Amino acid sequence: MVSEDSINPGYQTGFRAPESSSLTPHPSPVTASITAIVITKDEERNIAACLESLRWVDEIIVVDACSSDRTVEIARQYTDRVFVRAWPGFGPQKNFGIDQAGGNWILVVDADERVTEPLREEIVVLLQSGPPADVAGFEIPRRNYFYGKWIRGGGIYPDHQLRLFRRSAGRYDDVLLHERLQLKGTVARLENPMDHYSMANIGAHVKKMARYTTLGAGEKLKVRSQVTALDLVGSHLATIVRTYVLRGGYRDGLRGVIVALFAGMHTFVKYAKSWEALNVKREA
Repeated sequence: MVSEDSINPGYQTGFRAPESSSLTPHPSPVTASITAIVITKDEERNIAACLESLRWVDEIIVVDACSSDRTVEIARQYTDRVFVRAWPGFGPQKNFGIDQAGGNWILVVDADERVTEPLREEIVVLLQSGPPADVAGFEIPRRNYFYGKWIRGGGIYPDHQLRLFRRSAGRYDDVLLHERLQLKGTVARLENPMDHYSMANIGAHVKKMARYTTLGAGEKLKVRSQVTALDLVGSHLATIVRTYVLRGGYRDGLRGVIVALFAGMHTFVKYAKSWEALNVKREA
């Protein structure tokens, strides 16, 4: 979801720089193994292509949040490590997957993402040669596709995501939206991207925005006790200008216009829902 949060490069990676005292060497095993973790909920349209791109890893773990479609059935065609459990939140669900993993390296992939062949080759070579002992994880660039096309502008690329890390070095925090991986050690970057089919069409974008703005409002209310007119109007307009003009959204043509307007709408709706939670019940 593109918003004032997701187009902020400092927010995208989910990485918090560790204190220098926490930089501890991580001894590499003689043979590195990798577990891919995918969390799902009603992803029958995506899950097969996602898992197909992960056939090369040593272990695939799918953690499903009680899907009502064929997600679990399809996932079991690729792995017997499928766990169905109630939804506890993004971070806790991923941590559960980490706890089940047998690999000493973890690769976290969303159901609407695909590991490209160049990325697969880069990871295999990296783990075979042995990463530096002080490196605990790797950020992976991500190509985000909106309505069938890769969006290059708007601050959406390279959208580095911290997804490959030593199992012993990281855990996710527990927030409603945009969970962050708390990693002990330094972080390096890979060169080849994964593909993210984020928004298949406008309807899917609207549906996802409705869900994510509710979660975003919940996070906002943890630190805010009021919402002002400047929040509602200023943040909305600033997000559009930042996405379309300052971060080059205009380079993507009409799609860039639509993406920028959705980004601004996301910001507005998030603040509007925050305002509603703080004020409407008192007025009723």
